[in-house]
Amino acid sequence: MTQQKPQMKLGAFFSTPGNHLSGWRHPSAVTTTDMDFRQYMALTQLAEAAKFDTIFFQDTVAVGGSNAMAHGDRSKAQLSRIVKLEPTALLAALATGTTHIGLIATATTTFNEPYNIARRFSTIDHISGGRCGWNLVTSQIEDEAGNFGLEEHVNHAARYERAAEFYDVVTGLWDSWEEDAFLHDKDSGIWFDFDKMHFLNHKGKHFQVRGPLNVSRTPQGRPVVAQAGSSEPGMELAGKTADVVFTAQTELAAAQAFYAEVKSRTWRHGRTPDDIKIMPGLTPVIGRTMSEAQEKYDELQSLLPDEIALASLSRFTAGLDIRKFPLDGPLPELPETNSAKSRQKMVVDLARRENMTLRQIARHTAAAQGHRVVVGTPKMIADEMEEWVVKGGADGFCVICNYYPKPFTDFCDLVIPELQRRGVFRTEYEGTTLRENLGLKVPPNRYAQR
Repeated sequence: MTQQKPQMKLGAFFSTPGNHLSGWRHPSAVTTTDMDFRQYMALTQLAEAAKFDTIFFQDTVAVGGSNAMAHGDRSKAQLSRIVKLEPTALLAALATGTTHIGLIATATTTFNEPYNIARRFSTIDHISGGRCGWNLVTSQIEDEAGNFGLEEHVNHAARYERAAEFYDVVTGLWDSWEEDAFLHDKDSGIWFDFDKMHFLNHKGKHFQVRGPLNVSRTPQGRPVVAQAGSSEPGMELAGKTADVVFTAQTELAAAQAFYAEVKSRTWRHGRTPDDIKIMPGLTPVIGRTMSEAQEKYDELQSLLPDEIALASLSRFTAGLDIRKFPLDGPLPELPETNSAKSRQKMVVDLARRENMTLRQIARHTAAAQGHRVVVGTPKMIADEMEEWVVKGGADGFCVICNYYPKPFTDFCDLVIPELQRRGVFRTEYEGTTLRENLGLKVPPNRYAQR
């Protein structure tokens, strides 16, 4: 009997107007995608036609670089991705123009309250017919703290401690109502079964929440939970909470190690490795030939000023002013950061492993934001994607483009058919909910088991 090939999962990470910091300057780039709902709808419908599992919107609750700008750093005026639409409102709108594709957005546990998040994502799950997901993050960037009455960012460990309790409260609220709680019985006059409504009565270190949630149980039981941390507490949180892990690994060996580590942590939380789908970021640069693809990448890099590359790298330098170091010298020793610890480690490890200069690592980081860039033909890109899935480095990928819409259109038109031809990616959706299409179980209501 022929062994069935593993089926990869695909997410489209719409980092508009483009993941490459100077991608917006490309002649083919549309520069209004960050605020233009019609562009988002067109991209989402394109992803659905290509049978992507989900789209994904990252979010921060601050203008990136605003701390530096408040002190007169005018170089930030060259940065894109400065403004963005609030993602849950965007998901609700996109749900009305799609039928199968998943809809995942970020909401921070550091600067939100659990009841509001539980209600917001449950609402979108109802609107979309069971296609919603919440990307749980703890807020990486220092700029966010100043918008919430803080002089400095919350300590990394404290953020993860709060996040774990936040998750417990949100998922507890999602179980407020059992599946058949609402009777709508006109004859008896009973709207709901009182015994199938449940108060959470949570009292913890960070939150005191009574409940119940004023939204009923959703079409897929509860929204999918995604998570993106790769630090030690991030991996532990993923093992406990995540249905999907968005991550950044740039080489197969590191991806395999991360994959095995996160999957192994499911057991201690009463879960199994199949309960998590791990999806590293992938930025494709596609050409009809390798030389054409390389020319496209080189063209993008030619649009990137060194000062912007350094500004991008400064997110991982914990306040060290790297502009005072020689550009063609080595990356200096960096203080430990309180923000994106795993991303800082990845940048440092890459620079040391590849013997990169400060200029080289800065330009690489600005081009990829820490994710893997694959330059090549559709076949070459499909080869690498298939290898990572077959060899235990990924369950799928989050596709992130340098600008929009042309690179994403090329991926859908050229790489997706190659993956389908190989039998490693679907030609039709398996179901109508995000859990069904990802191959995830519907979580049981904790009270229905009693």
